[in-house]
Amino acid sequence: MVLTCGIVANLVLLGYYKYANFFVDSANAVLGDVFLLDSILLPLAISFFTFQQIAYLIDTYRGETKELDFLHYCLFVTFFPQLIAGPIVHHKEMLSQFARASLYSVNIRRHAVGYTIFTLGLFKKVVLADGIAAYATPAFYAADSGIALTLFEAWTGSLAYTLQLYFDFSGYSDMAIGLARMFGIRLPLNFNSPYKATSIIDFWRRWHMTLSRFMRDYVYIPLGGNKRGIIGSQRTNLMATMLLGGLWHGAGWNFLFWGGLHGCYVIINNKWRASHTGKAAATAREKLFGWSITFIAVVFAWVPFRAETMEGTKNMIFGMLGFNGISLDPSALRVLGDYGSWLMTIGISFDGLLAHMEGVTTFYAAAWIISLLIIALVLPNTQQIMRKYHPAFETYKGEISQLRWKWMAWRPTRLWAIIITALFIFNVLSLTQMSEFLYFRF
Repeated sequence: MVLTCGIVANLVLLGYYKYANFFVDSANAVLGDVFLLDSILLPLAISFFTFQQIAYLIDTYRGETKELDFLHYCLFVTFFPQLIAGPIVHHKEMLSQFARASLYSVNIRRHAVGYTIFTLGLFKKVVLADGIAAYATPAFYAADSGIALTLFEAWTGSLAYTLQLYFDFSGYSDMAIGLARMFGIRLPLNFNSPYKATSIIDFWRRWHMTLSRFMRDYVYIPLGGNKRGIIGSQRTNLMATMLLGGLWHGAGWNFLFWGGLHGCYVIINNKWRASHTGKAAATAREKLFGWSITFIAVVFAWVPFRAETMEGTKNMIFGMLGFNGISLDPSALRVLGDYGSWLMTIGISFDGLLAHMEGVTTFYAAAWIISLLIIALVLPNTQQIMRKYHPAFETYKGEISQLRWKWMAWRPTRLWAIIITALFIFNVLSLTQMSEFLYFRF
């Protein structure tokens, strides 16, 4: 009874602050303006600390909780570096660290490691993510406004947002780990080059890893997991888990649609794996094919995640499928010459959305997208660069892989100190305008 009361109390508060407006707006859309509710301000990080508290309650009920100090528990719930965008920390990883005496002494190497990780994360956020946002935000704003985007415009916007979210989330995850390391605390790994995944299951082992772990341990398995459980079969349990995961990200039908899409993806992936059990390891060509299908599926799924309305989602997806025609940048006419005139005769225009965006051209958009894809798919991630200094707990064993290029490994040397200090100064000087905060819905 105490466990039930504790979980219900947490969920009621989360439901009121995060979902009350959504349910009232949905009811009014069907019944007319029957209910009146002012817009409710979302408390900072409520989704994250609610999950942490529920996990602590359940594990205490199971007898798995070892640390019972109330002050340490309060610190565990309110430890600020990871509250904004994760990771969702687990009490067994955190509470034991707060009791260490070494935590309260100054350690120069600890600060150097944390400062380096934080600086790399800040660069991803304020330079890379905010830099490519200029090509994502106008496209989705146009789609939500009812503008029919053409093929290249829709793909430019969706790929730009795919990379914006990647470096934004990766940057926040690094900054959280770096800040915590400055205090002597190690957080779990939450982001591990997910766009290198060769399947959707692999993707969810790399993207928001601590959320995947929580949903598996406290939703999917209690529902029945791979067996017929409270709701039904494995497919039903998977879909219910992914729908709840979508709704957790934001109160809206778009997020439910996103969760449902990924639920379908995971179910298909499971069926594929089951039909190929016992077969030889995948060849390089098969891995490339698996990566391509996975990446395209993820890009399409990010559309409802980013769009403000279902109408905007439809406009963007229709554009990506080519239903709204093809438009190229007007500057391409000078390069194409007579071929440009021929392209116009077959229906390709040179006056699309990109042509009316100040300072935005197809060339710069393509350059940004290609450059960030190379960084995401080829270069090592922060955890690999800092691997020797154990930057984070591995959410799944063996996740921090070896660094291919040893010269890129961080070391506490004068050269690295100069590089990281210069990068930090560059990051600060790049903070010249309002930066989009992608996690306000959390």
